[in-house]
Amino acid sequence: MTTLGVVFRPQNPPERLRSVARAADEAGLEELWLWEDCFLESGIAAMTAALAWTERLKVGIGLLPVPFRNVAVMGMEAATLQRLFPDRAIITLGHGVQDWMGQVGARVDSPMTLLREHIEALKALLAGETVTTTGRYVQLDKVKLDYPPLGTTPVYAGATGPKTRALACEVADGILLTAGTYAHEVAAVREAAKAITVYVYAATGPDAAERMARELESWGESERTDTTAVGDAAAVAAVVKRYQAAGADAVILQPTADEPDLEGFVRFVAQDVRALV
Repeated sequence: MTTLGVVFRPQNPPERLRSVARAADEAGLEELWLWEDCFLESGIAAMTAALAWTERLKVGIGLLPVPFRNVAVMGMEAATLQRLFPDRAIITLGHGVQDWMGQVGARVDSPMTLLREHIEALKALLAGETVTTTGRYVQLDKVKLDYPPLGTTPVYAGATGPKTRALACEVADGILLTAGTYAHEVAAVREAAKAITVYVYAATGPDAAERMARELESWGESERTDTTAVGDAAAVAAVVKRYQAAGADAVILQPTADEPDLEGFVRFVAQDVRALV
């Protein structure tokens, strides 16, 4: 069965997260996903709060830019989250938006190399290994976590371009695909990816079509109407099934920036759409 989730976008102020996370948990939503876009909200801080406010909800971050973080610190954070909230934190890494990385002095010459080195070292740390590596960007000398996760900790990678998608399929435990991804693109990575999570633009309510048109325009993707789920529960469920058929393990519905009722949206997904998928 395909997992269903919703994105809580960081354009919403942090103080909105508590109500949305609790509504998601109470409604039975499976996953709530966060972003760490510059310069909005911290992914780790928001994830920790959302997990603490809820009982069973899984919370993902899609994604954490690796130029921001030393891999040992990332290992400590991921391991602590997994021990505090077993099997509920989903960590996704990416090379980040290069203009933003430049703004903070963290841009590197080879984002792909950094992402590979970071993921490989992080997975080893989370497996409880003592890690020594002298990569181009990641250097560790006999580093071992005192409190590694007690169970398996998957590490996902976010990807848009073909090279990053290939890298994610090679070294990560799963791939996160952004909203605007066509179903046939999901199918194209199905064989290589260990697991696939895909964001899908979504809107419901009487003004859903108008809001979605504005949303696509804001992303410069007005032609990508085939990547959206717009309308009542049956219409949204039909799009979820299309991505499910293409090979998605999890479909995370991304509301429009002007969604008027986030709590209502998560209940709609968890109850009305879930019943049809």
